[in-house]
Parts: sequence; structure tokens; C-alpha cells
Amino acid sequence: GEQLAAFRTLDGQAYVIDTYCPHLGANLAAGGRVVGNCIECPFHGWQFRGEDGKCTRIPYAEKVPDFARVRTWPSCEVNGMLLVWYHCKGAGPTWAVPEQREIATKEWVFRGQTEHLVDAHIQEIPENAADKAHLAFLHGPAILGGSDLRYIRSKLWDFMKHTWKAEWQPELEPNEHCSRLLVQHTATVFGKHVSLMDLTVSARQVGPGLVFLIFEHAFLGRGIILQTVTPLEPLLQNVVHKIYYQKNVPAIIPKFILRAECIQFERDITIWNNKQYLPKPLLVREDSRIQKHRRWYAQFYSEKSMRLPVQKEGLDW
Repeated sequence: GEQLAAFRTLDGQAYVIDTYCPHLGANLAAGGRVVGNCIECPFHGWQFRGEDGKCTRIPYAEKVPDFARVRTWPSCEVNGMLLVWYHCKGAGPTWAVPEQREIATKEWVFRGQTEHLVDAHIQEIPENAADKAHLAFLHGPAILGGSDLRYIRSKLWDFMKHTWKAEWQPELEPNEHCSRLLVQHTATVFGKHVSLMDLTVSARQVGPGLVFLIFEHAFLGRGIILQTVTPLEPLLQNVVHKIYYQKNVPAIIPKFILRAECIQFERDITIWNNKQYLPKPLLVREDSRIQKHRRWYAQFYSEKSMRLPVQKEGLDW
């Protein structure tokens, strides 16, 4: 629900600030311009410093009041993304986002991205990692069957099946804000194992909304999909997947991987967009990781986390 403006100063530094000018509420991101290390308001020309948000110039005033400033947001640039730290109490960053060496050194190059809007609570999306049972049922049918759940079990594509083996674990201190999912993917055609489609995926969740999915294939090399989940509203998430892959591998390979991932992800979206969150789900012994994941994810909430007055418990707003 926050409105932010991002800009890059002439020295190359990127900053994120509240988008509305505290003077008369003009939108700094709509018509504002960069002047030195400041952003200039398009309405009256007030200039705000990116570093601390302080107003440094008012063209028609003799003096700039000390209290004239716009709120700044902690941010960093890593892995080709500008990331903003959000804390409902205003506390500063308590951990840093790791740099993926192969992206920084350009061994892996950008090969495309997908973007989806998901009508669900932000916690629903990462919880998939701990839900082993849904992998075989929802993601077992061939990707050629598409993402429409009414047709993914079509007999036309029944000759091909995906098999997933997955194990999810939270990390220990000092990385308790991280968790790991190791996935082994195999495929069968007419019941026979096709080794060409063997794939190992290591997924590392960093905080509540960032995932590093590293792919390793015996012949097709290595790459990464960066998943970001940004809450736009309480029950509306913007999910972006960006793929970086070895530059010596033809671009069609990572684009196929991204397309396959997109089809599988859209199967999940149909579930998320229509499901209800159950604070006390009816689980069997094999579902134990789901409760473990919920306990791990609870660290990202605090007493001031946004809730509606009608909410008694859980996430069902």
C-alpha cells in the first residue's frame, strides 16, 4: 500500500523515497527529474537529497526549513535488482541479500522474465516449498498439458510424467531468516526414464519474499531463477521470475526452462487465487513440514503487522 519513487543520481547511486512531495503532495515519480544527487519536484521545484531525504533547495524561498524532508527507504542493488527493506515498525535491515557471484561476474546472463499477480496472502506462496504432497499431484502431469487444471490430466499427454523428490529445511543461525529446498526432477515417457530431463534444483528462500532457484543439468549447464514476491495489497502479490543462465548455452534453453516453470507456477496460481487459508488445517503425518514452515515464517511478523479488526487468528482477511 506504500507509494514509492526510485531514482538514480548522477553519481550512479539508486535511492528509494516516499513518492509524494511533503509540500503539496505532487508525485515525484511523475514528472520529477534528477538534479545532481537530488530529485526535483515537478510542481514547485523543491529538491530532495536521495541519501537522507532532506530538502536542499526551494527555488522561491530564502531559507529551507530543517524539517523539510521526504521519507527515505533502506535499499540495495544486488543481482541486477533494486531491493527495498520494509519493516512495519520502521526498524532497519537485520540481514543482507547475498550476491550471486555468477551474475556479478556476468558468467550468467539475463535471458528473460515472467510476471504474475496472485490473489492470495504472501505466506501462501513460499509455503508451497514445504508441501511435498502437491508436487506429485499438481506438477506430476506433463507440462505439455498446460496450466488449466481442467485439462492437465488429459489422456493425450498421459504418456509423459514428471517425478519430484523434495526436502525442505530452515537454516540455522546466523541465517535463520533463510530456508532451503532441494528438488530432484526426473521424467518418464511411456514409463521409461529419460535421463536428458534429469534436473536438480536448489531453492534458497531469503526472507519472506525472495527465492534463489539454482538449476543444474548434466548437459545443459547451470543457471538461476530469481523469484521476488512483492505485496501490493494485503491479498495481492506481484510475483516476478528472472532467469540468468550460462552465456555459452543457447538462449532457447533457459527460455524453455522459464516457460516450463511458468506453466507449473500458473497451476499453483489457480489454487492460490481460489483457496481459503486455514489456520488449523486437517493434516496427516506426511504434512508435518507445513506446520514447521509456518513456525519458521512467523518470524517475519510482529505485533504491528497489518491486520484488519475482524481478524481473530490466521490470515483470512
